[in-house]
Amino acid sequence: MRKAGLIICFFTSLTAWAQVSRPLQFKEESFDFGNVVEKDGPVTHVFEFTNTFNKAVKILNVKPSCNCTAPDWTRTEIQPGKTGFVKAEFDPKGRPGFFTKTLTVTTDADTNPFILQIKGTVDSDHQKKIAGFTKSRGNWYVKSTSLNLGKVYLKNEYVVREFQFVNAGKKPINYLGSYDGPSYIRVNVEPKTLAPGELGIIRIGYNGKLRNAYGLQSDNVVIHTDDENLPAKSFDIFATLEDFFPELTPQETAKAPRLLLNQTAVDFGRVSQNQATTREVTVSNIGQSQLELRSVQGNCTCISTEVDKLVIKAGQSAIVRISFNPQDRKGTQQKAVTIYSSDPKDPVQRIVFTAYAED
Repeated sequence: MRKAGLIICFFTSLTAWAQVSRPLQFKEESFDFGNVVEKDGPVTHVFEFTNTFNKAVKILNVKPSCNCTAPDWTRTEIQPGKTGFVKAEFDPKGRPGFFTKTLTVTTDADTNPFILQIKGTVDSDHQKKIAGFTKSRGNWYVKSTSLNLGKVYLKNEYVVREFQFVNAGKKPINYLGSYDGPSYIRVNVEPKTLAPGELGIIRIGYNGKLRNAYGLQSDNVVIHTDDENLPAKSFDIFATLEDFFPELTPQETAKAPRLLLNQTAVDFGRVSQNQATTREVTVSNIGQSQLELRSVQGNCTCISTEVDKLVIKAGQSAIVRISFNPQDRKGTQQKAVTIYSSDPKDPVQRIVFTAYAED
């Protein structure tokens, strides 16, 4: 037992000796700047040390891991027991986000260099501007590459929606004034020249009357720029089209058509794969003038619809047949059919249905 105790003491002494054997004792070997504001310019930190060796020590060189870090240090010999410094200056310009850099310190008293570390996060106006713009089209960053215009009425006018983007590159980007797209969509970009880090606007004009369709419609436009990363920028355009009805007088409202569904929720029950199951919904006109069914649409390729008549006289009804084929979909399904009509008070009505698609 005594022999084991002597061995433990021996190794403890070796460990203690190893911990103090290096010639320079730094107060710290790593420093965190925290948040560094880019526009405020370079930041510095001084690493102080003491010569714990039994003879003078001289720092031969301090080599930074990046040219963004400029070092300085005590150039003269440091006598035993005396102090010196290594200074690190970091330039945050053009380096947004987290950083970590090292300085390698070599001396004439130790073949093993000291490794000092600085780290932090650079906050910049550029970084703040691109926050939230996570999708890219080259050096244009947008919140989404699908531009949804929302509801657009079938009127012969161009409804304009605006979408922001940011130049996340290092060079100005010019909009060349041209784009590819259908005639019912117009595109404009402002400003024509966008500096790095600046916000721009994509303006989309959409003519519902020229589109002449109902419900959710998708299109594509390609905007031409001189962006060296991706000059031709493709965007999907979505819009939900409905009829426009001006406000009616009480007398006009009393004479208008009115659509009434006998049910708005349908349960298909259990359905088999690759086999269509059909249910019927009655559409009645409880108004005083004829009702037009302008479009009946399912929200899935697995749905087909059939209407026995599109014009319903006052007091009469029509049948909408809804067929659902799972098309390899399995388990509980929730789908919808939307009816667009000439009812000025409630022109868009939906029938929702559920089904359980068996394996």
